[in-house]
Amino acid sequence: MYKLKVKLIDKDAKMPEYAHEGDAGLDLFSVDEIEILPGETKLVHTGISIELPKSTEAQIRPRSGLALKNSITVLNTPGTIDEGYRGEIGVILINHGKNSFKVEKGMKIAQMVIKPVFLVEVEEASNLSSTERDKGGFGSTGV
Repeated sequence: MYKLKVKLIDKDAKMPEYAHEGDAGLDLFSVDEIEILPGETKLVHTGISIELPKSTEAQIRPRSGLALKNSITVLNTPGTIDEGYRGEIGVILINHGKNSFKVEKGMKIAQMVIKPVFLVEVEEASNLSSTERDKGGFGSTGV
């Protein structure tokens, strides 16, 4: 098992936690009390910083309950936290709903999934191999 080191940097911060055995995502909690108006975007602080295991990233993803019930989602989903980042974890939330939404201290605002990262060597190529899809773009595989 890998270890995720978490530093609490705010007096109201909570450790990320799995809600259920077998969950992929760790819940992240707000240390802010803010209102997000319809169509508005806000950065919500978690009060934590992390040290990821080698060759991993943290992906910040929306919570399905907030999305379904309140039209609140993570704007840049999934947000990527690189292995070397040691600053505070912030979550960019957007309100796609028609009503304002109040974020409260201690509220679950997003989930964090730790994933492996494969580093690649980038090389220029004059030709690429051909595939069945080839250059077919958006919508090229039908509906």
